[in-house]
Amino acid sequence: MATENQVRKVARDCSLVFNALGDPNRQDILIMLETEGPLNVLQITERLNLARPTISHHLKILSNAGLLKSTKKSREIFYESEWSDASKNLKKFMKLLWDC
Repeated sequence: MATENQVRKVARDCSLVFNALGDPNRQDILIMLETEGPLNVLQITERLNLARPTISHHLKILSNAGLLKSTKKSREIFYESEWSDASKNLKKFMKLLWDC
């Protein structure tokens, strides 16, 4: 059985993901990247009708949460959704909660 401290530690590890997923614009970005493949900031900006600095801010939060991977091609950076690390942590968190 998991202790309260174990659950708390894993929850803290997941907090960046929870924060990132809590914003509808970031949810839209992730869905777009998942369905449309790699996109750069300009392409995301055009689809969401948000300012470029706003998109960059959201991409930074998603990247810090481990939900994006980026690839530089020429002068552009293309972003893709990346779920493997986040899903492992979230699964671990849910399992610990379930075991409590």
